[in-house]
Amino acid sequence: MRAAVYEQLGPAQVLHVTELPDPTPGPGEVRVKVRVSGVNPTDWKSRAAGPGKQMPFEYVVPNQDGSGEIDAVGDGVDPGRLGERVWLYLAQWQRQHGTAAQWVCLSERQAVPLPEGVSFELGASLGVPALTAAHALMCDGPIDAKTVLVCGGAGAVGHFAIELARRAGARVISTVSSDYKAELARAAGAHVVVNYTEGDALAAIRAAAPDGVDRIVEVAPSNLALDAQVLAPHGAVMLYASTDEDPELPVRSFMVVNAVVRFMLLYEITDSELANAVADVSAALAEGALSALPFHRFHLDAIADAHRAVEEGAVGKVIVDID
Repeated sequence: MRAAVYEQLGPAQVLHVTELPDPTPGPGEVRVKVRVSGVNPTDWKSRAAGPGKQMPFEYVVPNQDGSGEIDAVGDGVDPGRLGERVWLYLAQWQRQHGTAAQWVCLSERQAVPLPEGVSFELGASLGVPALTAAHALMCDGPIDAKTVLVCGGAGAVGHFAIELARRAGARVISTVSSDYKAELARAAGAHVVVNYTEGDALAAIRAAAPDGVDRIVEVAPSNLALDAQVLAPHGAVMLYASTDEDPELPVRSFMVVNAVVRFMLLYEITDSELANAVADVSAALAEGALSALPFHRFHLDAIADAHRAVEEGAVGKVIVDID
């Protein structure tokens, strides 16, 4: 099979396409003919060099997310799944082979049915961002009739957080940094959109939620001071991304409202939490409640360009067509 690989850590140009043996599914696994591979920030960050980092394998086929059809099953897997359209998640977590290849084998639970009428492109966009959004929203309980603040509503996690929050009955406020991103957040269903580059974001959020926001899906540690000022009593913040700098945590401000401040790494949430997130995303997908961001499409031969686009902050979703 044709696959993208890197054999050393480094910039995007370490990626290249080569031929690898066709994989065979083991017990409890399925083999998926990959149609579209999704690229996330976690994919280029795993590939990038850094202090103390080493190659985990002789080579790595990158990318956690994707979509395609099951064309082989291992022992213990229902043969009725052959031909099933699926979306994939965490394919390359602690494994050598991700979705940037013509085939990938992985646990059958990581190949989730993709409803008819839902495109492979949208299927490949789910995985890391949609599951992160689902867990961030729901891990502190139902959000029906609650007010949710989604920071960075034009990003992949923010996009799905808006849609999943709307589906769950929440009122959604989203922050963005440009007019174009504001359009994307509104298209996803945000009730109120605040461009924090224009005017006083704190005042705008307070005006939209005088009693405070109940749940915050947070992309930037630097926003925690603002979060503390807009959070409702007994509210919760979930921070799902990090930077090289750790800002001071406004402990007293969170303490006086009895806040919950959480930090998450999707790979390390419990099996039951992950299963709940998959179920939430699957139900929303079946109901037609999830949509795609604008795509930046690349072919497998341009895998380095695809990774570079994500690394440079492309607005929308970067996907790789395998064939």
